[in-house]
Amino acid sequence: MPIAIEPTGKAHIITLQGQVNSSNAATVEAELLHILQTGARNVLLGMTDLSDISGAGLRVVVVLAKRLRQTGGKLVIYGMQPQVREVFDLCGFLAVLNVAATRAEALEQF
Repeated sequence: MPIAIEPTGKAHIITLQGQVNSSNAATVEAELLHILQTGARNVLLGMTDLSDISGAGLRVVVVLAKRLRQTGGKLVIYGMQPQVREVFDLCGFLAVLNVAATRAEALEQF
């Protein structure tokens, strides 16, 4: 599961590709938390190239959002594919997470 990281003036843009599931969720979580340890406070999480997410993947996103809130930061998710958006919706996460359709809309939230 490749993760691309692009620091900008407003936020770190992190792009997930492929799938986040029980076989790689721990690795993804470790990489994301490492980014926070290096000083990232505002994160855009791009899901344009994410084809599937499991419960383990959802947990990773929730942990990331919680850690950012604890440090005064913010998480904005953008570019959810319909099948990924449906998983977030069924779990009720769309109501509690910041979600934007595009990267440009997500950046406007900072």
